[in-house]
Amino acid sequence: MADSLVIVESPAKAKTIGKYLGSKFIVKASMGHIRDLPKSQIGVEVDNDFQPKYITIRGKGSVLKELRDASKKVKKVYLAADPDREGEAIAWHLAHYLEIDEKDACRVVFNEITKQAVKDAFKTPRPIDMDLVNAQQARRVLDRLVGYKISPLLWKKVKKGLSAGRVQSVAVKLVYDRENEIKAFVPEEYWSITAHLLKGKSAFEAKFHALNGEKKELKSEADVKEIVALLGDKPFTVGEVKEKERLRNPSPPFITSSMQQEAARKLNFRASKTMQIAQQLYEGVDLGKEGTVGLITYMRTDSTRISPVAQEEAKHYIIERYGDKFMPETPRVYLKKNANAQDAHEAIRPTSILRDPDSVKTFLSRDQLRLYKLVWERFVASQMSSAILDTMTVDMANGPVTFRATGSKMKFAGFTKVYVEGNDDGTTDEDRLLPALTTGESIATEQVDPKQHFTQPPPRFTEARLVRTLEELGIGRPSTYAPTLETIQKRYYVAIEEKKFVPTELGELVIQLMEEFFPEILDAEFTANMEGDLDHVEEGTQDWASVIGEFYKSFEKRLAVAEEEMKEVEIRDEPSDEICDKCGSPMVFKMGRFGKFLACSGFPECRNTKPIVKATGVHCPKCAEGHIVERRSKKGRMFYGCDQYPACDYVSWDKPIAKPCPECGAMMVEKRVKGEAHNHCTVCTHSEEAVDESENSSEDMDY
Repeated sequence: MADSLVIVESPAKAKTIGKYLGSKFIVKASMGHIRDLPKSQIGVEVDNDFQPKYITIRGKGSVLKELRDASKKVKKVYLAADPDREGEAIAWHLAHYLEIDEKDACRVVFNEITKQAVKDAFKTPRPIDMDLVNAQQARRVLDRLVGYKISPLLWKKVKKGLSAGRVQSVAVKLVYDRENEIKAFVPEEYWSITAHLLKGKSAFEAKFHALNGEKKELKSEADVKEIVALLGDKPFTVGEVKEKERLRNPSPPFITSSMQQEAARKLNFRASKTMQIAQQLYEGVDLGKEGTVGLITYMRTDSTRISPVAQEEAKHYIIERYGDKFMPETPRVYLKKNANAQDAHEAIRPTSILRDPDSVKTFLSRDQLRLYKLVWERFVASQMSSAILDTMTVDMANGPVTFRATGSKMKFAGFTKVYVEGNDDGTTDEDRLLPALTTGESIATEQVDPKQHFTQPPPRFTEARLVRTLEELGIGRPSTYAPTLETIQKRYYVAIEEKKFVPTELGELVIQLMEEFFPEILDAEFTANMEGDLDHVEEGTQDWASVIGEFYKSFEKRLAVAEEEMKEVEIRDEPSDEICDKCGSPMVFKMGRFGKFLACSGFPECRNTKPIVKATGVHCPKCAEGHIVERRSKKGRMFYGCDQYPACDYVSWDKPIAKPCPECGAMMVEKRVKGEAHNHCTVCTHSEEAVDESENSSEDMDY
């Protein structure tokens, strides 16, 4: 008979831990939280120090009975929920339900689910940490007060089903403000001049840099003509040549936000998908003969700290696999990215560096392997030597005009042998080699290429950019980023267009009302300070009820004013020329999670909807009658298909180009390679750089 009961949140985690602990332990799952605030009422006693009124979550009856029955058959109950605020709260609720004294040594935590880590954790159980519990309670109560006090107002004055949240409102405000910046943006003209130069058989480029020794901006075509006239047909003369070494350091191991950002860039994962797969890798994967093992450490963290044991294992692996040169003399220590970062957990890393992606790939799904490979490579690279680049800067004179050529080549690969961090525009650093150049030599000019450009507005937020911005502003914590992004889409406050967030009309309206009546809720600094206060509750230096009370004083006054002064707003659907093919009523434009769609104005009697079809101007390559139109999948991803569907089933993820292949006449599609757009033929091997129509090339200019 078993001596102890261990309760975790999920069956997968229970299965992994059960294999490590043996027959003296029963391991069961609570299936997440067992108690929460009621949905039908606010559930917070405002006049009684904001005490929450918890109820058992509906549908948990059979799970709770199973846990209670099991607890009566053992001498000891251990609560082994995740090692964070949420996990501590789950443990506290379980202790309350099972009548376990929270001061007993009943709480067990581990940062990774490996045999050694689990066994070590059970040697040092501790009481429930009420500071952690209170920090979670404070956040839950705060969010409930904001949501349940503002939402009814929005229901009454605007539209049923609306809601306002503390962190989600700031996220929508960021998207809304960015859209306004884009609308208000006035492009400014500027020009560049590139000289295509030749030394022997080596071609290279130099950019206009200075006139008469002083840097000069090219703001107009007149400026360009002045420089081009000064160049004439004279060759360039090599001036100053600067050569130096440059070190490039690796990125730190992943924290939650950087993992979400990098998975978005490199794997095209949504934040929620990244966290779902990371949870699977953390809780355990069956590795055949080795059994079930957690492959990564806990995935909700904002610390870049690494345990000495993991660093030592990495050191031996790197030296053995790559050689001494690839290991720095002293182990790398990464500083906190921001002052509010918590240091309770390590960074996200593989539980053993020896389990490289190739050794486990047969046991993982495709997406599990891709994310695990990302985590493994990032961690290995983070412990390796810096890369060394030889850089070269050469000034080239042509009369009073100076052009500058820059080049670099990798002298020592260092960490880049394993991994290089991505960026939001998808570009990568490549060697730009210059030929050997010496001061005074003449260089032949092949062509001088002036180009007109216009400054671009700030980019819309991708998921990765929005997560990074929330983190930089100190808003939200590792566990909140993914749910926040999901919520603002489910509420239709933002839509996704070409993988970027755009505020909906509804989102704009809600933000405008919030700005007028609840400016603190939308204020990034105020929200960040509130996050700091919650961290202080966790540290035991602030009382949670006092933190809520301080906020509620001014919030209550704002509510009274809004109740009195907020005017009712009617959201009218935008009419369209379409007629419903099911009931004959006019159709209207509505905004959904993935942008606008057509819906019958006879709703709810008629629930007919249609996607808005956008023509591409390209004939279908499969059938004679059809044209290719832009569509969206159920998950919001853009694809292209024939407008004769279902008679013609042609579909493609690649965007068709309204220009046939110059070699065979077949359809061309746009593909992005390293952040740059290229047009590829769908039949032959022809490929060409896509034309950026926002820029005029020098071919359009008459010099």
